[in-house]
Amino acid sequence: MTSLHERPPAGAVGEAIAHESAEAHVTGHALYTDDLGVRLQNLLHAWPLQAPHAHARVTRLHVAPALAVPGVVWVLTAQDVPGVNDAGVKHDEPLFPGEVMYHGHAVCWVLAESLEAARLGAEQIEVEYEVLPALVTLEEAIAAGSFQGTQPTLRRGDVEAGFAGAAHVFTGEFEMGGQEHFYLETNAALATVDEAGQVFVQSSTQHPTETQEIVAHVLGLPSHAVTVQCLRMGGGFGGKEMQPHGYAAVAALGAVRTGRPVRLRLNRQQDLTLTGKRHPFHASWKVGFDEDGRLLALQATLTSDGGWSLDLSEPVLARALCHIDNAYFIPHVEVHGRIARTNKTSQTAFRGFGGPQGMLVIEDILGRCAPSLGLDAHELRRRNLYRPGESTPYGQPVRHAERLEDLWTTLLERSSFAARAEEVRAFNAAHPHTKRGLAITPVKFGISFNFTAYNQAGALVHVYKDGSVLINHGGTEMGQGLHTKMLQVAATALGVPLACVRLAPTRTDKVPNTSATAASSGADLNGGAIKDACEQIKARLAEVAAGALSRQGKAKVGTLGIHPDDVRFEHGRVFPVGHPELGLEFRQVVHDAYHLRTQLWAAGYYRTPGLHWDRERMQGEPFKYFSYGASVSEVEVDGFTGAYRLRRVDLLHDVGDSLSPLIDLGQVEGGFVQGAGWLTLEDLRWDTSAGPNRGRLATQAASTYKLPSFSEVPEVFNVALLERATESGVVYGSKAVGEPPLMLAISVREALRQAAAAFGPPGHVSDLASPATPEAVFWALSAARWARVNPEVAAD
Repeated sequence: MTSLHERPPAGAVGEAIAHESAEAHVTGHALYTDDLGVRLQNLLHAWPLQAPHAHARVTRLHVAPALAVPGVVWVLTAQDVPGVNDAGVKHDEPLFPGEVMYHGHAVCWVLAESLEAARLGAEQIEVEYEVLPALVTLEEAIAAGSFQGTQPTLRRGDVEAGFAGAAHVFTGEFEMGGQEHFYLETNAALATVDEAGQVFVQSSTQHPTETQEIVAHVLGLPSHAVTVQCLRMGGGFGGKEMQPHGYAAVAALGAVRTGRPVRLRLNRQQDLTLTGKRHPFHASWKVGFDEDGRLLALQATLTSDGGWSLDLSEPVLARALCHIDNAYFIPHVEVHGRIARTNKTSQTAFRGFGGPQGMLVIEDILGRCAPSLGLDAHELRRRNLYRPGESTPYGQPVRHAERLEDLWTTLLERSSFAARAEEVRAFNAAHPHTKRGLAITPVKFGISFNFTAYNQAGALVHVYKDGSVLINHGGTEMGQGLHTKMLQVAATALGVPLACVRLAPTRTDKVPNTSATAASSGADLNGGAIKDACEQIKARLAEVAAGALSRQGKAKVGTLGIHPDDVRFEHGRVFPVGHPELGLEFRQVVHDAYHLRTQLWAAGYYRTPGLHWDRERMQGEPFKYFSYGASVSEVEVDGFTGAYRLRRVDLLHDVGDSLSPLIDLGQVEGGFVQGAGWLTLEDLRWDTSAGPNRGRLATQAASTYKLPSFSEVPEVFNVALLERATESGVVYGSKAVGEPPLMLAISVREALRQAAAAFGPPGHVSDLASPATPEAVFWALSAARWARVNPEVAAD
């Protein structure tokens, strides 16, 4: 058995290959959950009846009129549930609610022969509500003391002593918006029941095992009576980690009740109004610096908007607290966290999982405080970067901290930062109505689930008699390239060409008890499990090959014996070390092994070692390692409108020894653009009036919710992966790539801050809302202009 990170001299990992489904994607041959229903006879379609109130009690629900609509077969209500009427793991999410908790909450589901018949049937249902008071904003929830879940505190040192010794102390508040996942494929589920009562659910889910568990408890069945498969997803970004369970349960319940297949696929407006978003956060803070601009103390309270139920709000908040330091050493820390309960969709996982919110707080603080300290923002950040030997506020040593300095200095040089900063200053001096900004920000992101039990994975690998290989693993494919990487891992571990390996869809009856494909851990966990299974098989094949090669070698060159440890598997051939000319074909060895009654399949397993986390004390080592990165962004802002363009971006990111460089570059690029969307464009708006639409999501279509597009991609976009960055203890020396690049986009927001400040007097402190939409930038630059013409008032 080789060490986990050790790579053989030849193998598929590290090759820049296309996504395994790329051709099927672009030709339209790739199937998704909703494509599978057309193959079924007697298919029923589900449609929700959504409540028109943010908070109300259902006093009457009369479904008979719907059943009179031609084509309507059934209306699912709480009375149909044989098990538990709940779709959440916290048991706080009734599948069929008696109390509506947000505008658009589904109170029942209509099943019909066509989608149109189901929609018309829903319109005929008679519902009466008792309208109740609703909390729609974070401010309202905080004022009302409306909180849910735990309220953790992260502590290190003595903040009061830190502030007492600080030369500079600042205070402030900051609120950041949420973000809609807007995956291309909306939530979908397809359920059937076979002659034995086995429930089979096709679901667009990042967590098939949890979907299986929720469906089973709604139906009152054991988990072995429910199988969940995820063929692929058209995007997930965390939005399909918890949210799909209820939709799968509705489809399964419908199939059980009617005996017919049931298809549930949300249209875009339904998906936007029914599903959770990235958590908005409010932060109040106090920070202290020494004379040299080094951080001494940070005291803060982070309040997240959890929506109507807990969902994943507690671990999201915990990760936010664990990332409030980002890449900076802070000796004294006291950060309190709490989750507001509001009458909005239950906010959920989103790429970064609280990490972006925590990191944005400290980056906003540094961006605000730099002018008051008389320092350039990039210099203030550099002075506070972690150094080797330092540890996080929760007690984890920052391993490979020197990479932060390496990334920082390398990127400054590659991006010509110093020369461009001078160019920006010259441009701003010459252009009174257009200003540019240039910023660099770092990323330090912990990799592993902060719920320790999730850091495990399984795999099932079959080698057939002809030498072909089939792999199953517990991870799901949402376009991020996980399956591509797993094919490369299996081919490398077995020493066969990539074309010899096929991957089967993710199913709970093949690999049970899987963790969600989330926390950027999909390749680490499932790659470790696949490698384990492959090496079990390879060890058995090596025994067979050693005998055959010994006989062959003795006949040809008089070699005595060959030990199984000296057998090598490369390029589909098996040979003794140092004698590739004596090699056998892999399929020949497999053929021989079968006839010697050798097991040719294996179940692999991996669990991340060395993790420890005390959730009560917020102390321990919850992460296997840290992923590092840095980004430089340059923007140009129009002083009349606040409109801006992203002129150039330079990214340098640490992915260890890349398993699949083309996939990883795509993830870095995509993560950055999605992060820029969150920080500068995507503005969720709810109706906060006292009128009849209070609590209604106003941005419930692509026409009202601004997404990043090709026009937002920077004109110059330089992306590179850190070289010579092997990470020991991880599959083939790689590092996670899914979430960390999103935080690289913070440099865009900080560049906008600098551009807005450039409209004001030297040293102007610019407050910038998040998202930094053109309107927000306009108000920031207007404040800077006002400070320029009113210097005495601004100074006060």
